[in-house]
Amino acid sequence: MKKSLLVTFALSGLIFISCAEDRSIEQPNIVIILADDFGVGDIQAHYPDNKIATPFLDQFSAESMRFTNAHSGSACCTPTRYGLLTGRYAWRTAMQEWVIAAYEPPLIDEDRLTLPGFLQNHGYETALIGKWHLGWNWAGERPSTREEERNVLAKYEWDYTKPIEDGPITRGFDYYFGTHVPNFPPFTFIENDRVVTQPTATYNWDPNEGTVMPRGFDGNPIAPGWQWDQILPEITNRAVQYIHDQSQKKEPFFLFFSQTSPHEPVVPSKDFKDKSGIAPIVDFVMETDWSAGQVIKAIDEAGITDNTIVIFTADNGHSHYTGWETLLEAGHYASGPYRGHKSNIWEGGHRVPFLVRWPGHVEAGSAIDHGLSLVDIFATCADLLDTEVSFEFAEDSFSFLETLQGSSSGPHRDHVIAHSTPGEFSLAEGPWKIVFRNPQAGLDKNRGEPRIRELYNLYADIAESNNLAEKEPEIVRYLEKKLKDIVARGTSRDGPDQANDTKVTVDVIQTERWGSPLAKD
Repeated sequence: MKKSLLVTFALSGLIFISCAEDRSIEQPNIVIILADDFGVGDIQAHYPDNKIATPFLDQFSAESMRFTNAHSGSACCTPTRYGLLTGRYAWRTAMQEWVIAAYEPPLIDEDRLTLPGFLQNHGYETALIGKWHLGWNWAGERPSTREEERNVLAKYEWDYTKPIEDGPITRGFDYYFGTHVPNFPPFTFIENDRVVTQPTATYNWDPNEGTVMPRGFDGNPIAPGWQWDQILPEITNRAVQYIHDQSQKKEPFFLFFSQTSPHEPVVPSKDFKDKSGIAPIVDFVMETDWSAGQVIKAIDEAGITDNTIVIFTADNGHSHYTGWETLLEAGHYASGPYRGHKSNIWEGGHRVPFLVRWPGHVEAGSAIDHGLSLVDIFATCADLLDTEVSFEFAEDSFSFLETLQGSSSGPHRDHVIAHSTPGEFSLAEGPWKIVFRNPQAGLDKNRGEPRIRELYNLYADIAESNNLAEKEPEIVRYLEKKLKDIVARGTSRDGPDQANDTKVTVDVIQTERWGSPLAKD
């Protein structure tokens, strides 16, 4: 699905050759709403027997094209965000498992083209409001560094009066407001590269404030009067205001609204607390629906509906530690019919809702079952602007624009790769999904050990309950070779091979959380 016009990048200046100014249609605004730990089964219109009311997303779904086979690049937040913003799987970086820990440096290299940076170069105003969780370089008694021990940097002193370097506004965004991670210190808002309110108070863990409060950071810096239940309302209001402000300008805009919910701490605000009568996590999902709805409503009220593409999706499956058993007892299946949840290599870990509204271009109420990955958003935006990204960027991204516009009935990619929190891999092609599974929980007990190969026919066994690896050895060999080839080539796209940042192993458990850098030519 290649266009005739290529974007040429000079590495020193990212020089573009483009015909964007000559296009006969106006560049659409692009809004991505990314919920945090929101399961594929959490929109009630898609699973009417489930128990959480989601009226705003139900209505949005009726106005959108729904992709029923969409996947986050990983089953947890940092790697999915990296993939969405770069068009490249995060396991190609040095980070081989888990997420960016507190005070660790940026995962996105400063010379890597990002989606917002690409759109900036095509005349877009760009903003990120909400969760970042891709690292900064903090000022303090020691530099931000990548550490094997999780969150060890929280014990050091950091200077919150100084600018925080190498965050969102250095990775393609003109504006940022939010919390780096709502359950990581410092507990305060950040605007652009500055702390909004100095965290001069001390956090004292109180389990009664919410569900899964950050106990491990007891004693860390917090802004005086910090209100956990006001994080989501504040970023929602900021996103709404941004849309109204931008609607008055001539330039198109890109807004990445990165919600902090229903991720922990689970702290529904006053209007939603106890609203469900089931559990706080249900209240928080309902507030997440409301939050997304306010952003969509702002687009409509600003009069820019017809020229705005809106995507709603999630970074991974629903969390299993914020009230999972209560949900099951109530008859709510956050992963729908799929096995697993957040962190898993199973479908419930990385299969996510994916809705696209673009009036006049996308068939409202339609459903597509083609495989899609969140890394594909980058190439789709480039295709929208009648350009392509050079091969050294967006290495794993394939455009689904023709599917959106109804000009292609076939899939835009032939496979989907997923990754789990502890670093497991899977590849799905057609009905088949191969899984390279760690033999047991607990990475420290298993490092360097071989992974177990499993094979599932998702068409016949969506619950991934019948391992067919021994019965179908040829399919196992074919899919294993395909996955290893894609990993080794440094890219999923046709064209010249690229390079991973570290050695990546599929069938053996990684020996380190952070892989060693590979020597560059």
